Amino acid sequence: MRFVPRFTDGQTYPHALGKIVCVGRNYANHAKELDNPVPSEPLLFLKPATSAVPLEGDLDVPFSRGEVHYEAELALLIGETLTHATADEAERAVVGIGLALDLTLRDLQARLKEKGHPWEVAKAFDGACPLSDFLPLNRVPNWNALTFELEVDGELRQHGEGADMLFSVPTLVAEMSRHFTLEPGDVVLTGTPEGVGALSRGATLHLTLTGGLDVSAHVAE
Repeated sequence: MRFVPRFTDGQTYPHALGKIVCVGRNYANHAKELDNPVPSEPLLFLKPATSAVPLEGDLDVPFSRGEVHYEAELALLIGETLTHATADEAERAVVGIGLALDLTLRDLQARLKEKGHPWEVAKAFDGACPLSDFLPLNRVPNWNALTFELEVDGELRQHGEGADMLFSVPTLVAEMSRHFTLEPGDVVLTGTPEGVGALSRGATLHLTLTGGLDVSAHVAE
Protein backbone atom coordinates (compact mmCIF):
# COMPACT_ATOMS: atom_id res chain seq x y z
CA MET A 1 0.00 0.00 0.00
CA ARG A 2 1.36 3.42 -0.96
CA PHE A 3 2.46 5.67 1.92
CA VAL A 4 0.07 8.59 2.58
CA PRO A 5 1.57 11.75 4.16
CA ARG A 6 -0.27 12.82 7.32
CA PHE A 7 0.07 15.57 9.88
CA THR A 8 0.33 14.95 13.61
CA ASP A 9 -3.05 16.64 14.10
CA GLY A 10 -4.65 13.75 12.19
CA GLN A 11 -5.14 15.55 8.88
CA THR A 12 -4.19 13.71 5.71
CA TYR A 13 -2.09 15.77 3.31
CA PRO A 14 -4.17 16.44 0.17
CA HIS A 15 -1.34 15.52 -2.23
CA ALA A 16 0.02 12.05 -2.85
CA LEU A 17 3.57 11.30 -1.80
CA GLY A 18 5.95 12.11 -4.64
CA LYS A 19 9.68 11.61 -4.88
CA ILE A 20 12.00 11.70 -1.88
CA VAL A 21 15.05 13.88 -2.47
CA CYS A 22 18.00 13.07 -0.21
CA VAL A 23 21.41 14.48 0.58
CA GLY A 24 24.48 12.54 1.61
CA ARG A 25 27.18 13.73 4.01
CA ASN A 26 25.38 16.86 5.25
CA TYR A 27 27.03 16.45 8.66
CA ALA A 28 30.83 16.59 8.64
CA ASN A 29 31.29 14.05 11.43
CA HIS A 30 29.13 11.50 9.62
CA ALA A 31 31.24 11.85 6.47
CA LYS A 32 34.36 11.27 8.56
CA GLU A 33 32.98 8.20 10.37
CA LEU A 34 32.53 6.46 7.01
CA ASP A 35 35.93 7.67 5.74
CA ASN A 36 34.27 9.83 3.09
CA PRO A 37 35.45 13.30 2.08
CA VAL A 38 33.43 16.27 3.35
CA PRO A 39 31.59 17.61 0.28
CA SER A 40 31.87 21.16 -0.99
CA GLU A 41 28.38 20.98 -2.53
CA PRO A 42 25.33 18.84 -1.70
CA LEU A 43 25.54 15.20 -2.75
CA LEU A 44 21.99 14.48 -3.94
CA PHE A 45 20.15 11.27 -4.71
CA LEU A 46 16.52 10.11 -4.98
CA LYS A 47 14.32 7.52 -3.36
CA PRO A 48 11.02 6.66 -5.09
CA ALA A 49 7.65 6.95 -3.37
CA THR A 50 7.56 3.14 -3.27
CA SER A 51 10.44 3.17 -0.75
CA ALA A 52 8.30 4.92 1.89
CA VAL A 53 6.60 3.05 4.73
CA PRO A 54 5.21 4.29 8.06
CA LEU A 55 7.80 4.82 10.78
CA GLU A 56 5.76 3.01 13.39
CA GLY A 57 4.93 -0.53 14.43
CA ASP A 58 6.96 -3.32 12.84
CA LEU A 59 9.58 -2.49 10.20
CA ASP A 60 10.28 -5.20 7.65
CA VAL A 61 14.05 -4.99 7.11
CA PRO A 62 15.69 -7.04 4.27
CA PHE A 63 18.42 -8.75 6.30
CA SER A 64 18.71 -11.41 3.62
CA ARG A 65 20.44 -8.82 1.43
CA GLY A 66 23.24 -8.07 3.90
CA GLU A 67 23.92 -5.54 6.63
CA VAL A 68 21.24 -2.85 6.91
CA HIS A 69 22.23 0.45 8.49
CA TYR A 70 19.93 3.03 10.09
CA GLU A 71 20.39 6.73 9.32
CA ALA A 72 18.01 9.04 11.21
CA GLU A 73 17.14 12.29 9.45
CA LEU A 74 14.86 15.30 9.48
CA ALA A 75 12.17 15.02 6.80
CA LEU A 76 10.53 18.04 5.17
CA LEU A 77 7.14 17.94 3.43
CA ILE A 78 6.99 20.25 0.40
CA GLY A 79 3.83 22.26 -0.19
CA GLU A 80 4.60 24.35 -3.28
CA THR A 81 6.17 23.82 -6.69
CA LEU A 82 9.79 24.94 -6.67
CA THR A 83 12.09 25.33 -9.66
CA HIS A 84 15.35 27.28 -9.31
CA ALA A 85 13.98 28.68 -6.05
CA THR A 86 15.66 31.21 -3.81
CA ALA A 87 16.46 30.23 -0.24
CA ASP A 88 13.53 32.35 0.99
CA GLU A 89 11.12 30.70 -1.45
CA ALA A 90 12.44 27.27 -0.50
CA GLU A 91 11.94 27.60 3.25
CA ARG A 92 8.44 29.06 2.83
CA ALA A 93 7.47 26.00 0.75
CA VAL A 94 8.03 23.59 3.65
CA VAL A 95 4.65 22.78 5.23
CA GLY A 96 5.66 20.00 7.62
CA ILE A 97 8.64 18.60 9.53
CA GLY A 98 8.97 14.95 10.44
CA LEU A 99 11.49 12.19 10.95
CA ALA A 100 12.78 9.50 8.64
CA LEU A 101 15.14 6.57 8.47
CA ASP A 102 17.33 6.40 5.39
CA LEU A 103 17.85 2.63 5.48
CA THR A 104 20.98 1.55 3.62
CA LEU A 105 22.19 -1.83 2.42
CA ARG A 106 25.74 -0.98 3.47
CA ASP A 107 27.56 -4.07 2.16
CA LEU A 108 25.89 -3.71 -1.22
CA GLN A 109 26.55 0.04 -1.33
CA ALA A 110 30.26 -0.54 -0.61
CA ARG A 111 30.55 -3.10 -3.41
CA LEU A 112 28.82 -0.81 -5.90
CA LYS A 113 30.97 2.19 -4.92
CA GLU A 114 34.14 0.13 -5.34
CA LYS A 115 33.10 -0.63 -8.93
CA GLY A 116 32.15 2.99 -9.61
CA HIS A 117 28.53 1.96 -10.12
CA PRO A 118 25.42 3.88 -9.03
CA TRP A 119 24.22 2.75 -5.61
CA GLU A 120 20.51 3.55 -5.72
CA VAL A 121 19.61 -0.11 -5.26
CA ALA A 122 21.25 0.09 -1.82
CA LYS A 123 19.19 3.14 -0.88
CA ALA A 124 15.94 3.06 -2.84
CA PHE A 125 14.57 -0.45 -2.29
CA ASP A 126 10.99 -1.06 -1.10
CA GLY A 127 10.77 -0.06 2.58
CA ALA A 128 14.04 1.91 2.50
CA CYS A 129 12.44 5.12 3.79
CA PRO A 130 10.33 4.80 6.96
CA LEU A 131 8.58 8.18 7.45
CA SER A 132 6.78 9.64 10.46
CA ASP A 133 3.77 11.93 10.48
CA PHE A 134 4.63 15.60 10.00
CA LEU A 135 4.37 18.47 12.44
CA PRO A 136 2.36 21.13 10.56
CA LEU A 137 4.14 24.44 9.95
CA ASN A 138 2.33 27.75 9.89
CA ARG A 139 5.52 29.80 9.76
CA VAL A 140 9.21 29.34 9.06
CA PRO A 141 10.85 27.78 12.13
CA ASN A 142 14.31 28.43 13.52
CA TRP A 143 16.07 25.71 11.55
CA ASN A 144 19.26 25.95 13.62
CA ALA A 145 17.30 25.25 16.82
CA LEU A 146 15.86 21.95 15.59
CA THR A 147 17.29 18.84 17.27
CA PHE A 148 16.44 15.17 16.84
CA GLU A 149 17.61 11.94 18.40
CA LEU A 150 17.52 8.21 17.77
CA GLU A 151 17.71 5.59 20.50
CA VAL A 152 18.16 1.89 19.71
CA ASP A 153 17.11 -0.46 22.52
CA GLY A 154 17.25 2.46 24.95
CA GLU A 155 20.76 3.58 23.97
CA LEU A 156 21.29 7.00 22.35
CA ARG A 157 22.86 6.42 18.95
CA GLN A 158 22.32 9.64 17.02
CA HIS A 159 21.86 13.30 17.97
CA GLY A 160 21.40 15.84 15.19
CA GLU A 161 21.13 19.62 15.25
CA GLY A 162 20.12 21.90 12.44
CA ALA A 163 23.00 24.19 13.32
CA ASP A 164 25.48 21.41 12.47
CA MET A 165 24.30 20.88 8.89
CA LEU A 166 26.91 21.73 6.25
CA PHE A 167 24.10 23.03 4.04
CA SER A 168 21.19 24.70 5.88
CA VAL A 169 17.60 23.74 5.11
CA PRO A 170 16.86 26.83 2.94
CA THR A 171 20.13 26.44 1.02
CA LEU A 172 19.65 22.71 0.59
CA VAL A 173 16.05 22.85 -0.65
CA ALA A 174 16.88 25.70 -3.03
CA GLU A 175 19.82 23.71 -4.44
CA MET A 176 17.64 20.63 -4.88
CA SER A 177 15.14 22.72 -6.86
CA ARG A 178 17.90 23.63 -9.34
CA HIS A 179 18.19 19.97 -10.34
CA PHE A 180 14.73 18.52 -9.69
CA THR A 181 11.49 20.48 -9.72
CA LEU A 182 9.97 19.96 -6.27
CA GLU A 183 6.21 19.52 -6.14
CA PRO A 184 3.56 19.36 -3.40
CA GLY A 185 3.83 15.95 -1.80
CA ASP A 186 7.57 15.59 -2.36
CA VAL A 187 9.71 14.95 0.72
CA VAL A 188 13.23 16.19 1.39
CA LEU A 189 15.62 14.30 3.68
CA THR A 190 18.31 16.55 5.14
CA GLY A 191 21.15 14.15 5.97
CA THR A 192 22.17 12.10 8.98
CA PRO A 193 24.54 12.91 11.87
CA GLU A 194 27.26 10.59 13.11
CA GLY A 195 26.37 7.39 14.91
CA VAL A 196 24.94 5.28 12.08
CA GLY A 197 25.13 1.54 12.53
CA ALA A 198 23.70 -1.86 11.70
CA LEU A 199 20.17 -2.81 12.67
CA SER A 200 19.47 -6.11 14.38
CA ARG A 201 16.37 -8.28 14.40
CA GLY A 202 13.96 -7.34 17.18
CA ALA A 203 15.54 -3.94 17.89
CA THR A 204 13.34 -1.17 19.29
CA LEU A 205 13.80 2.30 17.80
CA HIS A 206 12.74 5.54 19.47
CA LEU A 207 13.02 8.87 17.65
CA THR A 208 12.23 12.37 18.93
CA LEU A 209 12.18 15.84 17.41
CA THR A 210 11.91 19.25 19.06
CA GLY A 211 8.33 20.43 18.81
CA GLY A 212 6.81 17.30 20.28
CA LEU A 213 7.27 14.55 17.70
CA ASP A 214 7.89 11.19 19.37
CA VAL A 215 7.97 7.97 17.32
CA SER A 216 8.69 4.33 18.16
CA ALA A 217 9.15 1.36 15.86
CA HIS A 218 10.23 -2.26 16.14
CA VAL A 219 12.42 -4.20 13.72
CA ALA A 220 10.60 -7.36 12.79
CA GLU A 221 12.22 -10.65 13.80
